[in-house]
Amino acid sequence: MNQPNKLVVVWTNGDREVAIRMAFMYTLNSKLKEWWNEVCLIVWGPSAKLLGEDKTLHEYIGKMKAAGVELLACKACSDSYGVSEVLETMGVKVIYMGVGLTEFLKDEATRVITI
Repeated sequence: MNQPNKLVVVWTNGDREVAIRMAFMYTLNSKLKEWWNEVCLIVWGPSAKLLGEDKTLHEYIGKMKAAGVELLACKACSDSYGVSEVLETMGVKVIYMGVGLTEFLKDEATRVITI
């Protein structure tokens, strides 16, 4: 079996401090320090609302995008909070995520953590 080489961070928490001090910090450093070959952040649930409304968090997303982190958001969630267009403007790919998350979970080369 090959070593896992992709990290998927599923960010579901609507707490700003959790976003800055854990979800964003670990995700960005995982890419910059090459702890993982591929890094993906999925914005899901209350985190979509927080991200859509918090301009400071937009800057962090810009840093992640510039570093090469794949940025995805659950369309059902972001639509329900009315923030899909805001997320897309930041460079987040807004799509239905049920099948995508299931594929990540089944992939032996991928590790998924939920925050």
